[in-house]
Amino acid sequence: MEIETHQLNGIKAAEVVSTGIVIKSAEDGLDLLGNLYYQGFDTIIIYKENVTPDFFDLKTGIAGELLQKFSNYRVRLAVIGDFSNYSSKSINDFIFESNKIGQINFVNSISEALERLGKY
Repeated sequence: MEIETHQLNGIKAAEVVSTGIVIKSAEDGLDLLGNLYYQGFDTIIIYKENVTPDFFDLKTGIAGELLQKFSNYRVRLAVIGDFSNYSSKSINDFIFESNKIGQINFVNSISEALERLGKY
């Protein structure tokens, strides 16, 4: 796993670059959040492929638990990927509401992530 740093209007964002799954559980997400938070990052950008598919099954509770931690630390998160293949109303509503609030963002590209995160 590598971390690429982006500066966005005074915000320090960490882009997580990895070939495998980085977040397999809520604990893994909290470890990543804590490590990057203490390195001074305000925002974390991760790719959908680096997050366990269980995250997108809301019944597992991983998404809710992890996103609560990000909110508590006031660290913003962007997840980059194609989310059009999800047919579940609950996950689509979750993505829509998250994007509306802006703490957690589900976007299609790194440029979209940087644009969204740089606005706040």
